[in-house]
Amino acid sequence: MLQLSLDDIRAGAERARGGGLPPVERWDPPLSGDIDIRIARDGTWYHEGGSIERLELVQLFASLLKREKDEYFLVTPVEKWRIEVEDAPFVAVALQAETDERGDSRLVFTTNTGDQVVAGPDHPLRVSVDPDSAEPSPYLLVRRNLEALLSRPVFYQLAELAVPGPSGTTYGVTSQGVFFPLA
Repeated sequence: MLQLSLDDIRAGAERARGGGLPPVERWDPPLSGDIDIRIARDGTWYHEGGSIERLELVQLFASLLKREKDEYFLVTPVEKWRIEVEDAPFVAVALQAETDERGDSRLVFTTNTGDQVVAGPDHPLRVSVDPDSAEPSPYLLVRRNLEALLSRPVFYQLAELAVPGPSGTTYGVTSQGVFFPLA
């Protein structure tokens, strides 16, 4: 069972509303155990089998999310609870293609938790191809080492923006001066 106090939750909610994120990368408490929280491939958060409907609560938990190797945890300075993530902890649900003041393209993604992320050197796009089905799964680095799976409509929108790459053999998109191959 998650042992966050009401004060921890309030403090986290205030940080989430203020746009600041807690420094979870600096927190390394001992493992407290496993908690029955799961993030489904579609970005839905579940606790003990029921979906978490309050966006503010999902945002709070997402702000406490930490990845170590292939495992995910909710952390505070004194507790660390392992959770299950089916694919990626976030889903990119919207894409806005923009041109900045210098005429450079910017791809701005919005996640299911409301984060806005501009693809670029600090937030690369990548496409992983399933070896069995050959189906592509596109990802965007959101923060720390946490990724968002691009929803199918967003990936289709991204594919419509694709142009031949520098080599002429791959198609991709450019954001903040970085070319990201899509195939």
